[in-house]
Amino acid sequence: MDAMGFLAWIVVGGLAGWLASLVTRSFMGLLGDIVVGIVGGLIGGFIFHAIGEPGLTGFSIWSVFVAFVGAVVLLFILRVVNGRSVTV
Repeated sequence: MDAMGFLAWIVVGGLAGWLASLVTRSFMGLLGDIVVGIVGGLIGGFIFHAIGEPGLTGFSIWSVFVAFVGAVVLLFILRVVNGRSVTV
């Protein structure tokens, strides 16, 4: 992976994680949002691939949407496992 691809993952992950934290009211800070968004991208890519849709397609609105969906799923799972609001 080149430096631009790495930077794109950070930007997409940060944006998706931040949006997911707003929707789920799980405020995690900048680093937490980036990590949640990147992991969410992996989860979202798996979910969308499983239903026959493209997963992450590079630096695009679709990739932010896929990562956002995955991040919301991740935060929901963390909330269920912890039994409370997710904050770091």
